[in-house]
Amino acid sequence: MIYRIKEKFWSWGNDFTITDEYGNDKFFIDGQAFSWGDKLSFQDMQGNELAFISQKLLSMKPRYQIFVNGEIFAEVVKEYSWLKQKFTLDVPGPNDYEITGSFWQHEFEFLRSGRTVASVSKSYWDWTDSYGVNIIDGEDDVSILCACIVIDQVLYDDENKN
Repeated sequence: MIYRIKEKFWSWGNDFTITDEYGNDKFFIDGQAFSWGDKLSFQDMQGNELAFISQKLLSMKPRYQIFVNGEIFAEVVKEYSWLKQKFTLDVPGPNDYEITGSFWQHEFEFLRSGRTVASVSKSYWDWTDSYGVNIIDGEDDVSILCACIVIDQVLYDDENKN
């Protein structure tokens, strides 16, 4: 499945609409305006919350927690390295995702057990501020899409610090 993520700049908070490759609305991310740290509600198009993303403040590394039904389900962490940036999506069990690539260009991959399970690319759509996320069947679309939103937030925060 290929999803398209486009940030909505005209709304309060950080709101995103995620569509499928045919332009049908699939998910909505409602960002809370005026909060300490990023807080984002990942919803289906009926307004049902599927996940809640919360920035963990006072952490040495950028760290976001993904809650499902009020319980921590996963964490997205920006890892530091001398050679390149990378993120991890830490989910229950031994099958964490390693996220590597060129984040500023929105060209990166999700690897699980050394196998590419999702790819992110601006080349899916050439529109400004939109990018595609191609997820193979059988993967957790919501977790991967939440991680993409977190990466957007971290890059935006990094850009605005400079």
